[in-house]
Amino acid sequence: MEVTADGCPVEVYELLPAAGEPEIVHAALPPGASILELGCGAGRVTHALLALGHPVVAVDDSPAMLAHVRGSTVCARIGELDLGRTFDAVLLGSHLINTAVDADRRAMLASARRHLGPSGRLIVEWHPPSWFDSVASGQGGWLGEVSVSLADVVRDGDLLSATVRYAARGKRWDQEFTCRRLELETVLTSADLAFDRWLSADRTWFTALPGSRG
Repeated sequence: MEVTADGCPVEVYELLPAAGEPEIVHAALPPGASILELGCGAGRVTHALLALGHPVVAVDDSPAMLAHVRGSTVCARIGELDLGRTFDAVLLGSHLINTAVDADRRAMLASARRHLGPSGRLIVEWHPPSWFDSVASGQGGWLGEVSVSLADVVRDGDLLSATVRYAARGKRWDQEFTCRRLELETVLTSADLAFDRWLSADRTWFTALPGSRG
């Protein structure tokens, strides 16, 4: 079984469909807006955004994931990326901003900021504080044909660790993760970004704009 450096089982990510993410992103942008997608995985969101008319540059540090992505791709760590150009939007999905490692978060946001045009938008999916308060072992559901559930949820201050259990086609995969509860305004301000607006009623999606140094 091929697994990425951060523990994502490539085989199951090939099976996971988009779950409303492309429509949220599309609704937040003008038609045809260019998008830099950071952490694209196997392209489940990328391909839908392309179909909606957006030119997308898809970035991931896993060659195995990128092998499944159609269109323009770059193999690189997010925090080290410098393409020398800007985009109408930078997409940071999959709750990557909630990484437990502060240095990684700072590097991700710095990368996003340097690729934003003056009127560009950063579009982020995150775990809001309410999620940290309510999430519990046993929660889950279905994404397409894949059964998804949480197990072994453990809280330690601002950190939460758990295991995601996937099942499909007679196979099972486990992915462990640890994420951090964030103070959003502080995180954005330190990256020269400013909160713009919520994109979803549950406040798991938001946009941010270039800050005062833009």
